[in-house]
Amino acid sequence: MARGLFAGRKLKEDRKRFRFSKKGERSRKLKIYKEYDPLEGAPQARAIVLKKVTKEVKQPHSGQRKCAVVQLIKNSKTVTAYIPGNLAQKYVSEHDEVLIERIGGPKRGSMGDIPGVKFRIIKVNGVALSQLLAGKKEKRGK
Repeated sequence: MARGLFAGRKLKEDRKRFRFSKKGERSRKLKIYKEYDPLEGAPQARAIVLKKVTKEVKQPHSGQRKCAVVQLIKNSKTVTAYIPGNLAQKYVSEHDEVLIERIGGPKRGSMGDIPGVKFRIIKVNGVALSQLLAGKKEKRGK
C-alpha cells in the first residue's frame, strides 16, 4: 500500500486496476443482471397462464414437479413458474391471471432440484394459493 505525500497517483491507478477484482463485482456494480431479468427488477409480476407442464427433477431425486408456462403482462416475456403445494395444480388452469415472484435460489438461480425454474406462483385470480389449498377461500372466475 502506497503512503506518503506524493502517493496519490499510485492510489488512483490501483483503485482503477482492482475495481472489479472480486468475483461478481462487475455484474453487480454495472447492474448487468437487470438487462436479462424478465421482471425488470420488480419483486413480483402479473402473468397469464399459457399451459401447465411437469418438469423432471435433477439427480439424486426423482419425480415430476408441477409448473406452468406463463406470459408476463408487462412485457410479454414467457417464463416457467413453479406451482407450490400438494395438488395445487388443480387450482391453476389455462388463461388464469396469476401473480409470480422469484423463488430465491442462490445467485438469482433456480431453487432446489428444479432445473431452469426461477419463479413461483403465489396468487391465482387475486386469491392467494395458500388460502385455496387450506380451503379458506374459493377461486374467483375471471
